[in-house]
Amino acid sequence: MDYKQQTMDYKQHTQQNICVFPGTGNDHCRLKYVNFEVAENTISHETQGLSKDILVVRRGKPFKITLMFTSDLWDPRTERLVLEVCLGNMSEKMPVQFSDKCSNPGGWSANIYHGDMHLQSGAIHICSPVLSAVGMYDLFLHIESSYHRRSYAVGSFVLLCNPWLKDDSVYMPQTSKLEEYIKSDYGQLYMGSHLNISMRPWSFGQYEPGVLEACLQLLQVSPQHHSDKNSDYIRRVDPVYISKVICAMVNCNDDLGILKGKWQGTYKDGVKPTEWSGSADILHQWVSSKCRPVRYGQCWVFASVLCTVMRVLGVPSRVVTVFNAAHDGNGNLKIEEYYSTKGEKLSLSKDSIWNFHVWVECWMRRPDLGEEFDGWQVVDPTPQEKSAGIYSCGPCPVAAILQRDLGTPYDTGFVYASVDADIIRLIVRNGQVVGRMEDTKSVGQMICTKSVNSDKPENLTESYKREKIPMMGSFAYEPMPMMMSSACEPNAMRMRCKALEVKEEMSAGLEVSLSINGEPTVGEEIALCVTVTNYSSGSRVLMEHLSAQVKGYNSSPQESFWKTHKEVHIKPGQALMLQHTILPSQYESVLAGDDIVNVAVVIKDVRTKERVLAAQEFSISSPKITIEIEGGDSVHMKKDCTAQVFFINTFKKTLNGAVLTVEGSGLLQGKQEARLAVLQPGDKIEKKVSIMANSPGTKVLMATFSHSNSPSVVCRGFQKVSVTTD
Repeated sequence: MDYKQQTMDYKQHTQQNICVFPGTGNDHCRLKYVNFEVAENTISHETQGLSKDILVVRRGKPFKITLMFTSDLWDPRTERLVLEVCLGNMSEKMPVQFSDKCSNPGGWSANIYHGDMHLQSGAIHICSPVLSAVGMYDLFLHIESSYHRRSYAVGSFVLLCNPWLKDDSVYMPQTSKLEEYIKSDYGQLYMGSHLNISMRPWSFGQYEPGVLEACLQLLQVSPQHHSDKNSDYIRRVDPVYISKVICAMVNCNDDLGILKGKWQGTYKDGVKPTEWSGSADILHQWVSSKCRPVRYGQCWVFASVLCTVMRVLGVPSRVVTVFNAAHDGNGNLKIEEYYSTKGEKLSLSKDSIWNFHVWVECWMRRPDLGEEFDGWQVVDPTPQEKSAGIYSCGPCPVAAILQRDLGTPYDTGFVYASVDADIIRLIVRNGQVVGRMEDTKSVGQMICTKSVNSDKPENLTESYKREKIPMMGSFAYEPMPMMMSSACEPNAMRMRCKALEVKEEMSAGLEVSLSINGEPTVGEEIALCVTVTNYSSGSRVLMEHLSAQVKGYNSSPQESFWKTHKEVHIKPGQALMLQHTILPSQYESVLAGDDIVNVAVVIKDVRTKERVLAAQEFSISSPKITIEIEGGDSVHMKKDCTAQVFFINTFKKTLNGAVLTVEGSGLLQGKQEARLAVLQPGDKIEKKVSIMANSPGTKVLMATFSHSNSPSVVCRGFQKVSVTTD
């Protein structure tokens, strides 16, 4: 029986968690019905809200079912009860014992506790082994005597990992962390750049109807399951195996996975990645389309969906952002970046650096690698490079990254490069390298996740990397051959660098830094400051070349939208501060709402030809959208509540074709809009919506504002909503 049919048949036989079955034959003892005691079991097993249709329990911990027999008495002296659990073609029988303790520590057991036995009913406590496979099990009852045997299909239940149980390989001792990394359906994603971190909430949605079923179906349609069902079931005891399978199934590159990735071009045939605010809508769309990939995802979407599935399956998980994450295409732990002598970044390398990259950490023991690698494991579902022939990364122990043990299996070298590779920055002129420096600090500038019980970021950087000894390389000024390579997705980080004249006796040279004044905001001027310090004993004539380019967080920069250059005279020991301003009119036509600006300056000594490079990347903040929930941010389930959403035009110009859109998975059906043909400076566009939640947990209400003056610039606002059952 396949998974979908199994679920459908079970739902047809369930009413308020009680399964009714007719008796068979003329024997005097027959089963009348079975109560799965859902309320009691889900509280005991920390699975409340995961499903309304089926019992969900955790491995290694007893759960209770009550058998009710017909008025004819069951005599345990002449008839014995045997329960049987089945997972696919595998099954195990367990005779019902009268005992207050687990009678079969290494296998399944079924016990009637002393004092629980009633003449016409029996409360049976079923316990699975700690090393049990995750999945949906069928349960059967056999009533056996010396002369006959009667069998009943009792129903089905779902078995998950048990991070509350010490012997489970996903055990996590801290209750507060289990609340955050298993039970919480709400998270914060950190994006932008390490100098200007932006936050957006995400609804993991594990309590939304159908999400549990979607996560189980993901296992059932995996290539591993189709290839060998029994082997797949046997290996599902291991969270290392589960995380590897799920990681590959979140992207659709090799299988019937959930999400299709896209990083540029139009998104008209799907949903733009920035428009997602939760996992439930994505999982529902995947199931309803019969496992066709959902369009589209990027790294934070892939990671958030993976986090949802792993939390549902019982593996503690959290979403982690790496700022300035390297993509080491050739595995040499070096990232090459090329710049022109005018400060323009060039797309000439196979390597790349993403302003931010998002993956997942899953908590588990690693008996396959040794206890020193227990704890958090990096699992990255974004399809970047193949691992063992499929687009999957991890589970890689964070401890192996910290120890720089690059021989550890599960993509340790690739993950290490992501957080700690070195950058080689090259200045190129006429196909030759005329300047070079090595930067050992910029990659993995900050690594963070949502703090426990707080929306503030927790800095994880020291868990991944130790302080490196600076290796500031001097520039070479004799032309060198340049190794050309294919286009990539490079990026430059803020840096402070020194260039030394290459002579027989090294003399002091120039120091250059580049900074952004304040927090750049769409519609406002961008103020830049280049600081040049002359450490030499003589005056110098310099040429300053400054260039600004727009780029996506993981893509190659476009052509410069703004340039400037001028001659600068500097005295010995002098420090000059060169101020520059980019006007809104100079960037609004090319800058999209989620883009990042790359600015670089090259300072050239006119006499010595010495060149010094400094670069900076930053994101531009959008004006705020205000979302106010009537009565506060906590609402009651299945009760109407009003939300007021508005945007005030803080720009200095009139906006045409203003549109304010409000949506929220689990709160609103579809999207609701407000439109204004003209929105004057200081005026407001607003929308009042009625929200109602049908399930408990934390939801996210999202609003977007756009206008026809600059269609690519979209402002977004988010508000988390806590739904209670009181």
